Amino acid sequence: MPPHDFPLLPPGFRFGTSTASYQVEGAVAEDGRGPSIWDTFTAEPGRVADGTSGEVACDHYHRVDEDVALMGELGTGGYRFSVAWPRVQPTGRGPVNEKGLAFYDRLVDTLLAHGQQPMVTLYHWDLPQALEDDGGWLNRDTVERFAEYAAIVGARLADRVEHWIPVNEPNVASLLGYGLGKHAPGKALLFDCLPAAHHLLLAHGRAAIELRRAGATSVGCANNHAPIWPASDDDADVGMSKIFDALWNGMFLEPMLLGRYPVDLVPLFEGVAADGDLATIRQPLDFYGVNYDNPMKVAAADEDAEVPFELREIVGYPTTDAGWPVVPDALREWLVMFRARFRAALPPIVITESGCSYNTGPGEDGVVDDQARIDYLRAHVNAVSEAVTRGVDVRGYYCWSLMDDFEWAEGHTQRFGLVHVDFETQARTRKASFQWYADLIRAQPQHL
Repeated sequence: MPPHDFPLLPPGFRFGTSTASYQVEGAVAEDGRGPSIWDTFTAEPGRVADGTSGEVACDHYHRVDEDVALMGELGTGGYRFSVAWPRVQPTGRGPVNEKGLAFYDRLVDTLLAHGQQPMVTLYHWDLPQALEDDGGWLNRDTVERFAEYAAIVGARLADRVEHWIPVNEPNVASLLGYGLGKHAPGKALLFDCLPAAHHLLLAHGRAAIELRRAGATSVGCANNHAPIWPASDDDADVGMSKIFDALWNGMFLEPMLLGRYPVDLVPLFEGVAADGDLATIRQPLDFYGVNYDNPMKVAAADEDAEVPFELREIVGYPTTDAGWPVVPDALREWLVMFRARFRAALPPIVITESGCSYNTGPGEDGVVDDQARIDYLRAHVNAVSEAVTRGVDVRGYYCWSLMDDFEWAEGHTQRFGLVHVDFETQARTRKASFQWYADLIRAQPQHL
């Protein structure tokens, strides 16, 4: 395919891939790693669609060299991964587990040797179970433990890590983990989950401070954002879509960028937020990471419903195998709106996750012909390119995911990777999308 058929981004634009520790590493009981809330959650019957867990996952812990070599073959410039807190501090407090920290030390060196700049996430949802036993993110003390952990990892890796993200998707971690019970730790507290949301935001701020003290030069975030569409023009649906937008988007971006909660939500945090908390949360950001999946359609719920809103199906668009509507223009919509709304308060943006689940496996010839993923990636990179031409400062696009992994509550039923993983043999097979992504990168201006 000639270069002009590829979306083109400005020189210096970073293409990368992303993973998360519990989803790829495996080795959950090796070299001193302690149990996490996801080890506990996946052991409970009915929590995961196919009953699988991250016990082995992609066995990345033992296959680092092979997996990083794949990144070098892709030609990506960066790799976003997360550190497993229970691998570094098995109980979330106290002495460092040297074998665990040494794994990430070697991973960083291996990445750099293959031309991959590390983007390190400190928390991608695998909280040490011992801290959850003490209340988890509902307990303000967990913020202090996280700050200590951030200082430990920063002291070891900040001299070589280009970018840092303290907390991945605090909205998903709090609302799905503590509000709806769909993710670990599986608590369905509804609006009583808001202390967890606040403490995750506070942990972001405290960790950013510790990382900078350790010498980090680029600290950002990775927040899951989506345009929120009302289900109809009815005043109740429009009003509830605005409330849901405040809960899903504003409750996390406004504290980080403006040092305040959305005005409609302020009463919900009385007695939760202490003096000075919002100033701590609003740390200077060197980049703002956007994780994008799809827009959401919201309607007002019946009066007797547990929560005042309900999500409606978005029709008229193709869907991924996960059932998510494919709406690349909503990514452009979000980016343009985001810049227009926050302007000077908004640092450069990086798409820290964007990807899709299509469960195409190897054919009789061994080829994984995942054309649907190629179409998805082309459309979403095009959406980013269009936003850039409209003046949005987007610096990178990290594809989710490098390889098929353990996909949280969906287990192994959904495949997001550029590389197919046979979870029985751990064989890696490059998909057609792998080659397309490599060709996309080589077609960029800096490579011509």
